[in-house]
Formats: sequence, C-alpha cells, structure tokens
Amino acid sequence: MSDDLLSLLQQQMVDIIAAHAQLVSEQIGKERLDERVLAVMRRIPRHGFVPVELAPYAYADQPLPIGFDKTISQPFIVALMTDLLDVKADHRVLEVGTGLGYHTAILAELASDVFTVEIVEELGEKARKQFDSLGLGNIVARIGNGENGWPEYAPFDRILVCAASELIPPMLLKQLAPGGKMVVPTGMPDSQTLLFVEKNEAGRVCTREVLPVRFALLECAH
Repeated sequence: MSDDLLSLLQQQMVDIIAAHAQLVSEQIGKERLDERVLAVMRRIPRHGFVPVELAPYAYADQPLPIGFDKTISQPFIVALMTDLLDVKADHRVLEVGTGLGYHTAILAELASDVFTVEIVEELGEKARKQFDSLGLGNIVARIGNGENGWPEYAPFDRILVCAASELIPPMLLKQLAPGGKMVVPTGMPDSQTLLFVEKNEAGRVCTREVLPVRFALLECAH
C-alpha cells in the first residue's frame, strides 16, 4: 500500500472520529474533540502499531487484534480518552496497558514524559522498537503488572488505563497527583463504562461516567 494512500486513509480516519464525536456529543459533553489530539492522530502512523497482515485495515474506525487476546483500541476511543485526559506539554503521564504502543505514541506527542506498563513481554518489546523507530525519546516502558502503577515515578499528572477493572485500582488512584485526571474503563465484563476521574488539590476524588465500552480485563494480568 502506497504512502499516499495510507496518508489519505489516515485523514479519513480523523474525519470519521470527528463525525463520531458529534453523534455522541450529549454523552461526552462536547461536539468537537481537542484539535491537538486530532492533529497528532493525523501524524502517528497507526499501521505501524498493528500486525503487518492487518496494516490495510489500520485506519478503519474499529479495534484490531494484536495477539494474546488483546486489541488495539478503536481510533475514536483512543481520541476520546486522550481528549478527556487534557494532556499538557509539561505533564507526566502513566499509561497502563501499552499493547503495541499506538496510544503511548499519541500521548508522547502531547506530554513531557510517558511511563507505560505492559504485562505481555512480547507486546512490550515490539512497542519499544516502534518507539525507537519514530524517535519518541520521552517514553519510559517496562514489563509488569500495571494495576500496581509505577510508584517510583509517582505522582502522575494524568493516568490512562487501557484495560478494565471492576473498580478503580486503588494503587493508581493513590499515584494520581492532586489536580490530576484519570480515564479508566470500569465494570463487569459485559457491562463496562468509560470513567473520567478527577482529583482536586485537596485530594478529593470525583468521577463521571462517559460511554459504554468494552476492554480486556486488567485482572487477566495477575
């Protein structure tokens, strides 16, 4: 597939994301996603973060399997979660569930530093190679159980969780800085909701349900 065609498909993907946001504007509380997020999604090559045989489908607005019963998330969900986080250039971000690293790369274009944890070693190693090939030097990656966060680097201004748990993992909540935001899918396997979490400067936590979603379970990482 030619670079020109891939570029065209990537632009169409972003157009579809924008249209999708309008359709669910009442649920997400806005009609347009942050243009900074959409601009990054026009740049980061999603086809580099999927198995090579699925590259022709990389810019479809759907999740794709990446092995080990895991998927790369639907582009709209990636855009929405990133928009909700409201990542600034001086932020330190923790990501739980690197996968093959697509969402990590999006965050790295917006944040000062991204710390990402993946339980599956093969996925984590492939992601690291892709980060290197794109010159993303502000990502620190490790293999481990993301439910425990990364205490050595805490607190984090923003936390993104790419796997679902019944409740917000307590260790992650503890590692969220005052004034910080977290986006995490929660609920039972057949009834998950994307949850937006804010911690105010006094440490008080508020949550808001955004959309129904379906993610692999964080508990599978034990």
